[in-house]
Amino acid sequence: MIGDENGERHVRPGGVDDATVEALGLLSEALETTQRARGRLYDFHQLTGGADKVVGRAVLALREAGHAEQADLVEREVQGADVLPGMWTFQIVEAYDEGYYRRFAEAERLVRGELAGGRGHIAEAEMKQRRETH
Repeated sequence: MIGDENGERHVRPGGVDDATVEALGLLSEALETTQRARGRLYDFHQLTGGADKVVGRAVLALREAGHAEQADLVEREVQGADVLPGMWTFQIVEAYDEGYYRRFAEAERLVRGELAGGRGHIAEAEMKQRRETH
């Protein structure tokens, strides 16, 4: 069993075999990848909102330049438009967070709790111990 500066937090509990540690490591890796995807979704939300603000400025600029017909088109088809049917980006983020992401994080927490006493990153902590220069 390997300890670290966090005490027992990353120590393999007695009776937990290598296959279980590997499986928990894969589940953790998948959750971390999902967390990265979640971040990209927030990027999408913020970038789309920022673009919509600039679209508003473009509509005004088109009007000021004497292009009311084109300004109307952009205003009608783009400015403030749903990015998915009936949804703005904040609703997509909320749906993801409250649905898939929450279920995934909770499932990972429950599985880790049942199989490793709630301890996480056991595989990584053991790799650190093996690879660290002493």
